[in-house]
Amino acid sequence: MTPQERMAELTHILDEANYNYYVLDEPTITDQEFDKYLRELEKLEEEYPEYASKNSPTKRVGGMVIDKFEKIEHKIPMLSLPDVFDESEIEAFDERIRKAGFHPEYVCELKIDGLSVSLHYENGELLTGATRGNGTIGEDITHNVQTIKTVPMRLKEPISIEVRGEIYMSKETLAKLNLEREKLDMPLLQNCRNAAAGSIRQLDSSVAAKRNLDTWIYHLPNPEDYGIKTQFESLEYMKSLGFKTNPNNRLVKDLKGILDFIHEYQEKRVSLPYDIDGVVIKVNDLEMQKRLGFTSKYPRWAVAYKFPAEEVLTKLTDIIFTVGRTGRITPNAVLEPVIVMGSTVKRATLHNEDYIVEKGLKIGDTVSIRKAGDVIPEVVEPKLERRTGNEKDFQMITNCPICGTTLEKKKGQVDHFCPNAHCPARHIEGLIHFVSRHAMDIDGFGEKIMEDFFNLGFIKSIPDIYHLDHHREDLIELEGYGNKSVDNLLDAIEESKKNSMEKLLFGLGIEGIGDKTALLLSRNYKTIENLSTKTKEELLELRDIGPTLAENIVSYFQDVDNQELIHTLSEIGLNMKFLGEELKSSDSISGKRFVVTGTISFMGRDEIERIIESYGGQASGSVSSKTDVVIVGEKAGSKETKARELGIPIWDENTLYNVFKELGEI
Repeated sequence: MTPQERMAELTHILDEANYNYYVLDEPTITDQEFDKYLRELEKLEEEYPEYASKNSPTKRVGGMVIDKFEKIEHKIPMLSLPDVFDESEIEAFDERIRKAGFHPEYVCELKIDGLSVSLHYENGELLTGATRGNGTIGEDITHNVQTIKTVPMRLKEPISIEVRGEIYMSKETLAKLNLEREKLDMPLLQNCRNAAAGSIRQLDSSVAAKRNLDTWIYHLPNPEDYGIKTQFESLEYMKSLGFKTNPNNRLVKDLKGILDFIHEYQEKRVSLPYDIDGVVIKVNDLEMQKRLGFTSKYPRWAVAYKFPAEEVLTKLTDIIFTVGRTGRITPNAVLEPVIVMGSTVKRATLHNEDYIVEKGLKIGDTVSIRKAGDVIPEVVEPKLERRTGNEKDFQMITNCPICGTTLEKKKGQVDHFCPNAHCPARHIEGLIHFVSRHAMDIDGFGEKIMEDFFNLGFIKSIPDIYHLDHHREDLIELEGYGNKSVDNLLDAIEESKKNSMEKLLFGLGIEGIGDKTALLLSRNYKTIENLSTKTKEELLELRDIGPTLAENIVSYFQDVDNQELIHTLSEIGLNMKFLGEELKSSDSISGKRFVVTGTISFMGRDEIERIIESYGGQASGSVSSKTDVVIVGEKAGSKETKARELGIPIWDENTLYNVFKELGEI
């Protein structure tokens, strides 16, 4: 046997052993045998590196160190699911599907509390692993994915495929890691989800290799390419290829089956060896899924039911106030740190004065805290029986905590406002908007971080964001930060310079310009410089640009301070050009104004409008003499009536379906 043949044989033995041990939980060789084969393969790879596979079992031990996380585009977007929080919303979901004329079966799956991952294979070999990111662009984490024993390096069939699932850490692994960290006087990992996410985003794969991460695979984005007709079949197919699928998935016939599954696993949740935070419900039939379609954010054929939030007790130590972009004053609870649903909560919003008064909160109260939808911390109530008499009554402030201006509260409103348009705190919200997902999409730059950096004086204006690297040494000394988290943020800031023009345009916060309008303007004018020279009359030539918006755009670019800002950002290196796809062409759609009314069974309105706009059509909310086509679904109402009165062409659901199918959009 040649060295190359022996290496192939050892690879097969070790791959099968990994699969049997980690996926099937049925070990076929001893640990001693496994280690012997692995050492033999390592030695052969050292002697004959030309025959070593990039997906060799020896890669499982980690050791690869990368400089930064590269971006990966998801050809099929990784959409999130709409959350529901009580059984009536599940009933409404089922009823909506049945009213559309369908009689569905459902697949119920446990909602794993981990990190979403996309795995790509070419000819059966692992090519890449990527995070969800913003759903369109994720990060390449292949070097860390290779260390996860339940991720097959090569499939049982030599096919090219993408699958999606969840990377997670078991409760047992977390407990063992924290025991080791405690002995070393290291900070403890708070929960399985954060521990998994932190492990998979390490530049050094040896860290992930030591964390004993695991996977459940649950989604095949293009099942029709493999002759699959149902979600349950896709789970079985992925399992046959060597992926680890959850054994608790269940096919149910109706609403009762869904609710029975939820009740069962709400009770079993604590006893499972991994964390779950709910149940995912999917229509089983894939053709039915296609007919139900999508909104701009979510599939219409699936929902994620979130378990009721856990409540814990802690002390309300203070109430502090923040100022928003509009000047609105928000009181916030300062709490003794407490772990809720696996993460530490120190602050919670108290919304406004009336909210605090209605709940009867006092500073020093013992209060119950929960996470609304397992995400947002909220103060439920004070525990009156715990009061000692030392609590302090709440008193609403009368002056802005930032600039000192007397606050105003208009008649009939619940909120107090700082009327000072030049209050420094207002700038924080504008900066938060600039880095947000639909704007410059700077990963890791949340509200709290921006507030911290603003208050510390590191960021006072948009250009300061791109000079944050000057403060690197100061940042890594801050509590809660560190070398890697700071470097990841600085890398994301640098990467955002490459964004297409529409992201920057939306981020500038010009009044009236949302993300769709920013895309429309960018597609038509190509550069910021070109847009900045347009007159009101020229802007009005674009459909859907009205007089007020046109004036806002012209005024913005005529302002000397704004001109200086654009020049500075350009000097810093931000892209000022449109980099997106050019408009596609269709005689049926291009240059026409559409109104969508009623319910279309196979696709959501937002998705229909997105497709129309991608072909140069305009989507409008009202019917007028300028409307070219009205698309009519179930319960269309007055818009259909007006269209008929005006003699405007009407497309019914079948016409729309055929047009989109001919264009390859269905």
